[in-house]
Amino acid sequence: MNISRKAPVAARLFLGGLFVLFGLNGLFQFLPMPAPPEKAGAFLGALAATGYMFPLIKVTEILAGLALLSGRFVPLALTVLAPIMVNILAYHGALAPAGLALPVVLAAVGVYLAYAYRGSFKGVLDANAKPSETEAHARTAEAAAE
Repeated sequence: MNISRKAPVAARLFLGGLFVLFGLNGLFQFLPMPAPPEKAGAFLGALAATGYMFPLIKVTEILAGLALLSGRFVPLALTVLAPIMVNILAYHGALAPAGLALPVVLAAVGVYLAYAYRGSFKGVLDANAKPSETEAHARTAEAAAE
């Protein structure tokens, strides 16, 4: 087996493992985290004040990470994690630049995996996509034509 066949698996396991780890840490705080800068802390405080946003994000990270680790629904997991990764990059880029290295690596791995699974995204990237003709839809159209 050559590197081009092993690299997507390694990247998928790396990204999935990190999202499971940090998702669980977000829920259970078992890893020590440095205090964020003032503006970053204010942002995190606002998210925490909603009462639902952090649990929603962290459970989403865990579920998508588990999908990556299992190798099932990988394109869906990448799609779900994409806005989370963009926000992690934006957060560190704008509010906590000292921690920017890991988010850049995560984003690079995410982009690589999206490229590796690019065949699965063809329909999503079709500018002229049409709805699928289902049997029920076809019957409705036939009834309307009568």
